[in-house]
Amino acid sequence: MSMKVPTGAEKLIQCLEREGVDYVFGLSGGAAMPIFDALVDSSIKLIMVRHEQGAAHMADGYARASGRPGVVLVTSGPGATNTVTGLLTAQMDSVPMIVLTGQTISPMLGKDAFQEADVTGITYAVVKHSYLVKNAADIPRVTREAFHITNSGRPGPVLIDLPKDVTQGPCEAAFVDRVDLPGYDVPTHPDSHAIETAAELLKNAKRPVLYVGHGSVISGAGKAIIALAETLRAPIVNTLLGKGAADETHPLHLGMLGMHGTAYANKAVVDCDLIMSIGARWDDRITGKLDEFCVDAVKIHIDIDPAEFNKNVVVDVSLAGDLSSVLRDLLPKVERGDRGDWLAAITEMKGDSAVLDIQNLPDTGHLYAAHVINDIWRLTEGQAVVVTDVGQHQMWEAQYYHHQEPRSLITSGGLGTMGFALPAAIGAKLARPDAEVWVIAGDGGFQMTSCELATIAQEKIKINVAIINNGYLGMVRQWQEFFYERRYAATPLFSPDFAKLAEAFGLRGAAVSRRQDVVPAIEMARAAPGAVVIDFQVEQEDTVYPMVPAGADLDQMIRRPSPSPIVETADD
Repeated sequence: MSMKVPTGAEKLIQCLEREGVDYVFGLSGGAAMPIFDALVDSSIKLIMVRHEQGAAHMADGYARASGRPGVVLVTSGPGATNTVTGLLTAQMDSVPMIVLTGQTISPMLGKDAFQEADVTGITYAVVKHSYLVKNAADIPRVTREAFHITNSGRPGPVLIDLPKDVTQGPCEAAFVDRVDLPGYDVPTHPDSHAIETAAELLKNAKRPVLYVGHGSVISGAGKAIIALAETLRAPIVNTLLGKGAADETHPLHLGMLGMHGTAYANKAVVDCDLIMSIGARWDDRITGKLDEFCVDAVKIHIDIDPAEFNKNVVVDVSLAGDLSSVLRDLLPKVERGDRGDWLAAITEMKGDSAVLDIQNLPDTGHLYAAHVINDIWRLTEGQAVVVTDVGQHQMWEAQYYHHQEPRSLITSGGLGTMGFALPAAIGAKLARPDAEVWVIAGDGGFQMTSCELATIAQEKIKINVAIINNGYLGMVRQWQEFFYERRYAATPLFSPDFAKLAEAFGLRGAAVSRRQDVVPAIEMARAAPGAVVIDFQVEQEDTVYPMVPAGADLDQMIRRPSPSPIVETADD
């Protein structure tokens, strides 16, 4: 008896199984129906979303939480174009993702068929690579190449566009285990001369700073970074996406730098005579005014992507390679430093800002976002996976939730995508089912993807949602307060009753407006067997401090006025 020849769709799903895929996030449609049908007999579980952007963010959250590529499956036309924001979010933050899009049949390509879109053309600038598959025999090779590309070197999303006749037709091609991609070279170790030069510069530095970015999380370089910091006796500062790469509770860790970084992290960068970027790209939110950034300091840059070298900041030494490998090569050549004066100066920089914790403030009847976030950190003992949206709450999380482990903060950095948190948390929870997962979102961003509460209910996913509800698009309102004479154009925000909204989806909801009710609400959510949404109704015109105005130098940061209802903490 002859064996049934698999269809292109069936072969594609078998390829995904061989890659170890356990979840596909998607929404069906005509052009993708053969692929969805092939999933029925697969071990891969489909997570049916309510919007394709949510599918992309779920795959993104899955990848950030696990380090494994997330997979998206959508139909042609609007199904595919709805993933563009999620693709760019992943591309900006170097996240591995495979997006499979259905397409009109091959003979109709370019003829404006129903729900046709030039998906590879539309997404060219927002993916690491893309494919339009016109022959079913190419499916095994393309799939294997896509998974290799997405998670090697600097990770990024890969799109595969699949016409319906290709997935419906037969595919007799064998599976592919090896890839042959001429010209696709991933650096591993820098040359020995560059290592020697960097070691000598580090030796001669009197006031070095280690500047840690997202690449350190991706590479798993945290222990090597701590070892380097302890050898040099050099302080560590991190970007938003670098949080958790190295234990933030370590004595040499100064926290986040940049626009809303700690005042003393920024001061240390301003005063340093050497700054070494470890998997960070000298982003504008970090450097401020470029021609005044660390003008007299020696600059060293370690990155796996040579395209980042000298793109924003011209450096003295570039070390191309995987961060963990580079640091293994560098560490034996670094001499132990005696930088007591430098560390003493940093301790003095902290000054009074380290003396009072937010928890010790008297209850004045006002509820601040900092209270909520700090209580979540304290009650979870810093062990939760926190997924934030974008805005003021994102910066307060960075200031008041201290991360000790990599992949414990998941947030949209480069693109700053509102609506990211809720779907990304679904992906994160599926990637790490034993982890406690918290969403921290604003009232604005939450409403952009709140339809995914239905996905949470349908799949019975346990996550806790803290909505920081201040009745505004808060970060824009803050800029309007500082720079637009409080002309609050398009920032006051009407919202539904979030607790009742959660209950409408069959979830548990609660509302909190008093300081004394924060801890009981968090404890209730942690103990509940299912998902809980808590509407924290906080002070409306609260402000994130410090703040470096756009285009200003780091030492021009705006500090919290005094007296203030919230006294500056070690993280202000």
